[in-house]
Amino acid sequence: MELLSEGLGAPHLRADFDGHPGTIARARDAAGAFLTSLARSTPPARERSRDDVLLVVSELVTNAVRHAPGPLTLCLTFVSGLIQVTVRDTSTDAPRPRRADLNSGTGGFGWSIVERVAERFQVRPLPDGKEIHAFLPW
Repeated sequence: MELLSEGLGAPHLRADFDGHPGTIARARDAAGAFLTSLARSTPPARERSRDDVLLVVSELVTNAVRHAPGPLTLCLTFVSGLIQVTVRDTSTDAPRPRRADLNSGTGGFGWSIVERVAERFQVRPLPDGKEIHAFLPW
């Protein structure tokens, strides 16, 4: 994990994960540490900013673990009052909303949450997967 808060441009985090059990919790912990560090120098403008970023990180990483085999990368960058959350995974399939299923526990909530919480988002196809970028106010 690389955590940079000074020096080479904007504060950012890059963390690579294997996609195995525990990845979601480790990604959320890494994002939480980054946000704690960032808040020391740049406090969030909104009370729920931290929770919103962690929610989007959890949802995007969960989707990557569930739907894309293998490793993934989480990046967070703070630029111009926004946190950019980027998750790169190995699936070339774009995310799509699914009907939420409250009974079987198979989910269906993640992408809808990202669409509602993020100020904007972008899906960037890659030859070996994709990157999803979500931008949230800080």
